[in-house]
Amino acid sequence: MSEGLLHHVEIYVSDLERSTSFWSWFLKELGYEPFQKWDKGQSWKLGETYLVFVQTEEKFLEIPYHRCRAGLNHLAFHASSRKRVDEMANNLKERGINILYENQHPFAGGKHHYAVYFEDPDRIKVEFVAPSP
Repeated sequence: MSEGLLHHVEIYVSDLERSTSFWSWFLKELGYEPFQKWDKGQSWKLGETYLVFVQTEEKFLEIPYHRCRAGLNHLAFHASSRKRVDEMANNLKERGINILYENQHPFAGGKHHYAVYFEDPDRIKVEFVAPSP
């Protein structure tokens, strides 16, 4: 294992069932496999890296998450091609998931940055980005 590679990311969510439903299809599309599951959390793994989603305790739900506050802004995932980004954008639309910056899609990140942006149920921004040309 190479030193410095990301081991895992753990994200606390407001509604585990809702987040699990949202993330499971997307992560499976990317090749992640279910990894761990317990009453208050679930994870998916790809290679040696895994993502963990944990139910936030009630006492900490008072202030909702917002990506513009200090902390996580977004998660970006590699796409194999521009075609794959387009397929994912269509899949998102079919699922009724709002595409961010749709009036600039797929170049919302700049003229050489081909990606689709969307949000999870807690409004965590997700980016699916094609390799540079």
